[in-house]
Amino acid sequence: MPLFNRPDAAPIAGLHPVRRIVPFLMPTANSAYVLFEQVIDAAPAKRFVAAENAKRPPGRPITIFHLVLRAIGNAMTSYPRLNRVVAGSRLYQRLGVWLSFSAKTSLDLNAPIFTKKLLFDAAEPLGAMVDRIHAALGEGRSGRESHTDKEIKLFLRLPAPLLRLGVRAVRWLDAHNLLPASFIENDPLFASVFVANLGSVGLDAGFHHLYEYGTIPIFVVLGGLHRAPVVLDDGSVVSREVFKLRYTYDERIEDGFYAARALDQIKAELENPESVGKRLP
Repeated sequence: MPLFNRPDAAPIAGLHPVRRIVPFLMPTANSAYVLFEQVIDAAPAKRFVAAENAKRPPGRPITIFHLVLRAIGNAMTSYPRLNRVVAGSRLYQRLGVWLSFSAKTSLDLNAPIFTKKLLFDAAEPLGAMVDRIHAALGEGRSGRESHTDKEIKLFLRLPAPLLRLGVRAVRWLDAHNLLPASFIENDPLFASVFVANLGSVGLDAGFHHLYEYGTIPIFVVLGGLHRAPVVLDDGSVVSREVFKLRYTYDERIEDGFYAARALDQIKAELENPESVGKRLP
């Protein structure tokens, strides 16, 4: 048992010996990653978004990206064994579902990227969740320095050898459950899942690496809408507008079969978006 408790996660009782030994056999996230891809029929989501936006205030539209975040949060809630932390070769159950995502401050080629981290609440109406995301995006695009930006600038004042030592120190403290709660709470790389929306800049989804820093075990990339051939149940082929979700998954937290069931739920909700948005006010 660890000497100290984590502020963001709790020890897991009764873990199978195989699950306990896996982080020792594969000590890094990128030695244990698995790749998944989903192709989602975009028509139901587009119809749902258009209908709901007709009822919403201007300037705060619901988008497919919001539906993706919602569906992922729902899946992490329904399949809690995906919401785990690997630290110091031990597994912990995360206390809360945290979603991190990135966006550009503008569509200018040289515009910087910012990241945000939000606590997911499955009981929160979709409309309220969308409003929180718009507020976070507005803050990120305002040009004001975030807490994370200030921390990074502070670290970058150090000479390179000291900076490398500082990063190693943070990882050592995290492995021994000694990082303060305030550090973890404000860092977007200490989250349940990271979602990157490449579709917003006209790109298709790619597979992203996992970070060895932080505790994110799942990275999701959302691609842009495009037409693709789709084989129907009767064997016929039609052209449909679709989008891709590509996942990079740290298998140390749970086996692939369990993860695949969660992905089935995400796909089902996105292709039946009334189930995602049923809590709209």
